[in-house]
Amino acid sequence: MLIKMTILAFLGSVFPVILFNIDRKKALYAGLGGAIGWVVYSIFLERTGSSVIGSFFGAFIVNLYSELMARIMKTPASMFYVPGIFPLVPGMAAYSTITYLVKKNFTSALDKGMLTLGIGGAIGFGIMLSATFVKFITKVRSKRSKKRLDKGNIF
Repeated sequence: MLIKMTILAFLGSVFPVILFNIDRKKALYAGLGGAIGWVVYSIFLERTGSSVIGSFFGAFIVNLYSELMARIMKTPASMFYVPGIFPLVPGMAAYSTITYLVKKNFTSALDKGMLTLGIGGAIGFGIMLSATFVKFITKVRSKRSKKRLDKGNIF
């Protein structure tokens, strides 16, 4: 089941690349990011039972992967993390929220709505936290490189 869902997550990340007119050569890498994010999400969902925690870690890893691929391929990270998070977006939960509202089942609508907001917030927080982590690491590495250059400078 995990293999089937991972393949679907891969495809769910590749197809938005076509919609956004992103270079087709990068489509496979964007799809791989979505598949990796889905596997991480699935692992944390199984271990914790929480789709919010799974979504957070899935988005965190997708963004780390995106930052790495952005440096390797010399493109913006958004070309990889935007399609990469598509499999994590809580579309069914949002749909269920609206369905419950239309049926005037407000208790269920509130439950699904809170879950949808929690997952969306977790995805946003995961992306933000990993982007901050990458910037911090980049800054530390830059300062270390500068110190090494300054020590060897004779002027």
